[in-house]
Amino acid sequence: MSVNAASAGAPLLRAQGLSKSFGMVEVLKGIDLTVEAGEVHAIIGENGAGKSTLMKILAGNHQPTRGTIEIDGTPVTFSGPVDAEQKGIVLVHQEILLAPDLTVAQNVYLGREIGRGLTLDDRAMNEGARAAIRALGAHLDPKAIVGRLSIAQRQLVQIARVLLVPHRLVIFDEPTASLTPHETAALLQLIRDIRARGVAVLYISHRLPEVKEIADRVTVLRDGRLVASHPGETLEPADMARLMVGRDVAKLYPDRHETASRETVLEVSDLTVPGYARHASFALRKGEILGFAGLIGAGRTELMEGMVGLRPAKGTILMGGRPVRFADVKASLRAGIVYLSEDRKGKGLLLTKDLRVNLTLAALGRFSRGGQVDRKREDEALDTAIRDFDIRTRRKDLLAGQLSGGNQQKLLLAKMMMLEPQIVIIDEPTRGIDIGTKEQIYAFIAKLAAEGRSIIVVSSEMPELIGICDRILVMRNGEIAGELTGAAMTENEIVVLATGVSEQAALRTAS
Repeated sequence: MSVNAASAGAPLLRAQGLSKSFGMVEVLKGIDLTVEAGEVHAIIGENGAGKSTLMKILAGNHQPTRGTIEIDGTPVTFSGPVDAEQKGIVLVHQEILLAPDLTVAQNVYLGREIGRGLTLDDRAMNEGARAAIRALGAHLDPKAIVGRLSIAQRQLVQIARVLLVPHRLVIFDEPTASLTPHETAALLQLIRDIRARGVAVLYISHRLPEVKEIADRVTVLRDGRLVASHPGETLEPADMARLMVGRDVAKLYPDRHETASRETVLEVSDLTVPGYARHASFALRKGEILGFAGLIGAGRTELMEGMVGLRPAKGTILMGGRPVRFADVKASLRAGIVYLSEDRKGKGLLLTKDLRVNLTLAALGRFSRGGQVDRKREDEALDTAIRDFDIRTRRKDLLAGQLSGGNQQKLLLAKMMMLEPQIVIIDEPTRGIDIGTKEQIYAFIAKLAAEGRSIIVVSSEMPELIGICDRILVMRNGEIAGELTGAAMTENEIVVLATGVSEQAALRTAS
């Protein structure tokens, strides 16, 4: 089928009455959707609204319980994702689905390797992978092992892999959740190029300003139902947020009261994480929210992992003026430091275990008597966590993997706070989370600081850091490039420190 086949009359894709139930729970309820060739159609909604389920049905990963799908006016039934790909529909998953032990190039070409005689043409695949990722505004070694890359870098590899498949409709599920503005600008330009070729794009994102920037049409889901669909030019981000949550979200960031004292609780000097971060020095005060900004590969996550004992590191760390050395993460936990990984699904939670097990696992000693776990106390703790952190769940016996992304993040916060830490490090606290839940997460963070706890926030979202932090440290190429406070905490100043050039120049380079 040609790219422009749908332009003669029927839309490229039409879905009618799509519904999906898992057991007795109906998560998608009678969705009607039309996608035209050469259109960027955004699908927005809160976590749990049904967006990812809808996309997985359209990409052949799930079968609908009811409803029909047409391509070019012809009814189709997908036997699986390969069948959907053969019909021109490809999906960039929110979850990272790569082989961690293979290289970047091997993952990009997995299943469609380039041959040369009886052998593989590694040189051609390396160059092809390098070019595909460069088109996304990034530079990765095609020979690098994927398991050693950051979450954001893996996401770029996954996008590059999907776009090598011949496509008429590309579905992006939260593609920029881990990306910085530089990489996001490059991806949005790539989407414009795709649209110009007559390819349709379905685009899921919680970053509403980028939805406003790129979408020709915006469709809103709430509680599994389609509640609105409007031309993108008629909606502002505030309008989208109101349609998503059913109320005005007038104030995203909480009021910041002066909670930071002059007391230094953590002092890091000349900390080096070999291969990732060099000679980092900074201090953290009691009750302070300290932000870390930077581009992909700047070393922010690795610096935090080295500090808490998850990676080898050398340098000096003082807590309360006393030197400490964390051989592993258990040692930093005992010292009162908790680290919430950006990879909440891979490293933060046990997705195949229930909520109770996930909540109490890190502090299991508090729930044990005579070698036996006190299930009653665990259940009471879960009730408290569900109430205090507003974890929205149909049943308490659900598996963690059955929660939406926002509720998984709330569960992870509740889990780590069971340890009653004094220092909380949160890496990408709202990655892939809707605006209503973001508001709650920011309020939780501000409350922790008001209680006298010290917070480090690592984030790729500059407005987030500006909105909640007392100070921002910016990393570039593994080093701390500078510190911003007060009125100097602006997106332009962050970009200048992160890239060494002005924001406008960075965006021109990305495009």
